[in-house]
Amino acid sequence: MANSTPEHIKCLIIGSGPAGYTAAIYASRAGLAPVMYQGLQPGGQLTITNDVENFPGYPDGIMGPEMMEDLKKQAARFGTDIRYGIATSVDFESHPRRITVDENLELTADTVIIATGASAKWLGLPSEQRLNGSGVSACAVCDGFFYRGKDVAIVGAGDTAAEEATYLANLCSKVYMIVRKGEMKASKIMQKRVLDNPKIEVLWNTVTDEILGEHAVDGVRVKNVLDGTTRELAIEGFFVAIGHEPNSKIFQPYLHHDEQGYLKTLPGTAKTNVDGVFACGDVQDYTYRQAVTAAGSGCMAALDAERYLAALGDH
Repeated sequence: MANSTPEHIKCLIIGSGPAGYTAAIYASRAGLAPVMYQGLQPGGQLTITNDVENFPGYPDGIMGPEMMEDLKKQAARFGTDIRYGIATSVDFESHPRRITVDENLELTADTVIIATGASAKWLGLPSEQRLNGSGVSACAVCDGFFYRGKDVAIVGAGDTAAEEATYLANLCSKVYMIVRKGEMKASKIMQKRVLDNPKIEVLWNTVTDEILGEHAVDGVRVKNVLDGTTRELAIEGFFVAIGHEPNSKIFQPYLHHDEQGYLKTLPGTAKTNVDGVFACGDVQDYTYRQAVTAAGSGCMAALDAERYLAALGDH
């Protein structure tokens, strides 16, 4: 049963990760008394990433979970009220905005910063889950460096897969691209780049049967869907590029979004089409999806929220 008098919050941050924690750092330093609900995966996708070597300021790299813990401590240090809980529904037509957490706790908020991120789509193999972070990755740009001079495989057939295969080919000795059908979904120019690259071998009409390796990836067994034959490839890195799904479902009835569900923000801002509601990080970024860009957009969201409240005369 919902609480009769909802707690009122000046600045509510939904979701954690680099975007949410950075928004919290800026909002708390600005005196907005932010409250953060961390969501289903506190710390976001970086909590399933081992080494982060491309975030500025860490010359020796840092473990993803450790980095998220540092950001969390920094946000808490400035006074962010960090709570466990998942936003399960919202009403952005009401004033102030209404948010329900864990299906029964009702809150109201003057400003809402959405930092719920996006979840990588996976193949659903037990071996994929078991070796995630030990050779299995959903981000070639993040992790490709670790496979310099090695053989890898990537699964997918769209522009992202083609782009990441090309990126990996600049680093790796050999890239096997596993494509389920006899054609790609990628744009013609991206297909041409893949097919013209001598380091990329496209395996048409092929699916992943099993990722091999005890403690780290050392191979993949693939299956031809036309004749059922299987073969094993010796690889050290396995990349999944079959898309991401933004965690935006509960917001979609109110906020403008693209056909994939990514929330739309006013260019150059974190503003959505609803006053006082801002979006940052991967939930609104289908292009870059990097920790550093997520953090930057979290900063933007907090500054936009501060200015919005100042204009209302509440800050």
